[in-house]
Amino acid sequence: MRRPRHDMIAETRAKLIAAARQAFGTVGYAEASMDDFTAGAGLTRGALYHHFGDKKGLLQAVIEEIDAEMTARLNSISAAAASRWQGFMDECVAYIQMALEPEIQRIMFRDGPAVLGDISQWPSNNGCIAALSESLRQLKAEGAIINIDEEVAARLINGASSHAALWIANSDAPEETSQRAVDGFRALLEGLRVTRP
Repeated sequence: MRRPRHDMIAETRAKLIAAARQAFGTVGYAEASMDDFTAGAGLTRGALYHHFGDKKGLLQAVIEEIDAEMTARLNSISAAAASRWQGFMDECVAYIQMALEPEIQRIMFRDGPAVLGDISQWPSNNGCIAALSESLRQLKAEGAIINIDEEVAARLINGASSHAALWIANSDAPEETSQRAVDGFRALLEGLRVTRP
């Protein structure tokens, strides 16, 4: 019995993304060959072009997959915290620390910006700002943070955390840079809190 066409399309896409993710994560975008992806997935170059247009389109798909996984992890971290403020802080710090993970470091914070341009212009960035804005709105509603424009604060936090991650990913001493970035970022976020008497 033949499988439905949409199942076969989804399987082909998944195979190509998995093969590309492996290659991008180990040898990097520049060194990864389209023939390697297709051979690794047991598919032809035609399938790659049909589903993703080109190597850059495939990188975009890999980044979208990793970004979705990062978001799920961050949501879990936030949900596990003792308070909304602690969850917000933990989530923001965890994002920066993810730049130490080899696959995320190379694909998201080195090759991604080099190939796809400014990370702040990526399609997923609007969703990040919206989620940060909502978290800040909730924190403000419960009196945990100062009266600040949520969108402005979200954009500033998003920019700071993205640049911190890029700094770590491109540092000669990523562990040390990460610690410095996290310490500074915590201090910045603490400036939003309402001081309790």
